[in-house]
Amino acid sequence: MKTIRILLADDHTVVRKGLRLLLENQPGFTVVADAADGREAVALAEAHKPDVLVIDVAMPILNGIEAARQIAGKLPQTAIVFLSMHADEGYVLKALKAGARAYLLKDSAEYDLINAVKAVSEGKAFFSPAISKMLVEDYMRQMQERQVEDSYELLTTREREVLQLLAEGKNNKDVASILNLSLYTVETHRSNIFQKLNLHSGAELILYAIRKGVIS
Repeated sequence: MKTIRILLADDHTVVRKGLRLLLENQPGFTVVADAADGREAVALAEAHKPDVLVIDVAMPILNGIEAARQIAGKLPQTAIVFLSMHADEGYVLKALKAGARAYLLKDSAEYDLINAVKAVSEGKAFFSPAISKMLVEDYMRQMQERQVEDSYELLTTREREVLQLLAEGKNNKDVASILNLSLYTVETHRSNIFQKLNLHSGAELILYAIRKGVIS
């Protein structure tokens, strides 16, 4: 079994030590380094090239969102897991745009972190159940307030399949292979999905998929 190499970044020493112990007690996990601020996290990521970065949103010197954005730009193969105190859609979207594949509330990290690291290392997304629930409820409330129909119903069966695979982190080539379609066909479906749902980025697509319960 391949060892998952993890970089841990949190400015609270007690929290960082506790998370490190939790991760290193898991078979197949190794914490290659830990950082106390965002700038240190970027430097250590470049030095160690971890499989997974676990980082707090609120970091001194360089905040976690910006640190993750820089790391994702330099090391696209490093999967990013955010820890946060904020159960807020705005923060989730910022995290996704920075390259995150997982967003966990700190108070549930003890229960969710192991599963999150496993999920992102397999190219999947992972969100604390409370985050998924909040996003779904917010979306339903927005639909009711605006008195509009859910645009999900505009998607064809094939487009829904493509939406789920893209939200799970598959690229166009992966989707083409899984669904036995040409790359051109997948690109056409992707374009139609973005247009029908009024989406403008991969981050917005993931957020939409969570709201709809397509992924959790």
